[in-house]
Amino acid sequence: MKVLIISDTHGHARNLKAVLERVAPVDALIHCGDVEGEEDYIAELAGCPLYVVAGNNDYFSSLEREADFELAGKKIFLCHGHHYGVSMGVERIREEGQSRKADIVMYGHTHKPYLDIREDITVLNPGSLAYPRQFPRDPSYMVMEIDGCGEAHYTICYLK
Repeated sequence: MKVLIISDTHGHARNLKAVLERVAPVDALIHCGDVEGEEDYIAELAGCPLYVVAGNNDYFSSLEREADFELAGKKIFLCHGHHYGVSMGVERIREEGQSRKADIVMYGHTHKPYLDIREDITVLNPGSLAYPRQFPRDPSYMVMEIDGCGEAHYTICYLK
């Protein structure tokens, strides 16, 4: 199973077209929030199941704040992260994921890619496709591939 993970597009999903051209086909698309009203457009572009949560800039959105779901046997906890203080560190969000018995925690908000794989839980942030904050400031996303043995493999990718 091949999953595209993005975040913080902030109403500027134009880079998503380029990403999809690079990585398609994908079995699912996960958006970690701050979609700013483009969830229907993103779903149409992706042409696959979309999992998306509300971010701190998704005012008046009917999107859920958090989601728990399973893909290819992996339990995923998805949120934007701002309610867990991710700008200060990932400890609180990791603990929340552990309390939910998640295998993978996915969040956004910081606009910086992050990947921490541990034996009991993986915590990741794909960065931002619209307003990256890491150096160099290349838009980023992640691809997660779950192999036939149920092992997840992650690649942090950049648009240059």
